[in-house]
Amino acid sequence: MRTVGIIPARGGSKRLPNKNLQLIGGITLVEHSINYAMANSEIIDDIVVSTDSEEIRKVAISSGATVVRRPAELSGDKSSTVSALKHALMNLDNKYGVTVLLQPTNPLRPDNLLKNAFKEFQSGDYDSLMTVSRNYHKLGKIEKERFVPFNYTIGQRSQDMDPLYYENGLIYIMRSDIILNNVLLGEKNLPYEVNHLYGKVDIDTLEDLRYAEFLYESDKSKNDSLS
Repeated sequence: MRTVGIIPARGGSKRLPNKNLQLIGGITLVEHSINYAMANSEIIDDIVVSTDSEEIRKVAISSGATVVRRPAELSGDKSSTVSALKHALMNLDNKYGVTVLLQPTNPLRPDNLLKNAFKEFQSGDYDSLMTVSRNYHKLGKIEKERFVPFNYTIGQRSQDMDPLYYENGLIYIMRSDIILNNVLLGEKNLPYEVNHLYGKVDIDTLEDLRYAEFLYESDKSKNDSLS
């Protein structure tokens, strides 16, 4: 069963212009995901970038990825991720049993994450896998100018709260047939917990980018000092 890694990278972005071509450590966001896929070649057979941007197309090809040109009607702000994945799968010569989604906006990933997550995905009868992280915040709503706790009671210790999780966007693994049926995550979806600082990186704004740069440079400095 062949596996394809798909990186959806459209050209437009309102909050952070040319977002997928922004640099972290001198490397564009789309290249970070391409490089991660290449580092996991024992799992990912082919790497595909879906884009409507000529500039992103050139970067992807020079980095060793195949490119599927995404039409304008699938490249807007409201276009769904599953529509881009389905379009890519339908326009590839090879047939793939499994699709790995690597979002450029989540460019930093633990080295062994895909290897470990893919092993878990293969261990059961799953349609899909998504990475999640634990949220320790005390959340609430503002109702009639009053704060109303949502996941705790006032005075409750955080360690006694029922655990909540958020979709961190680091990695998604899906059977390709569910994507072709316009489904991103199937009914048999496995949440794979990843409590790592990289799980807090999801780049939509300049502040998000600066935070990712800080983590990247911190880890790079740490690794350089050990070499």
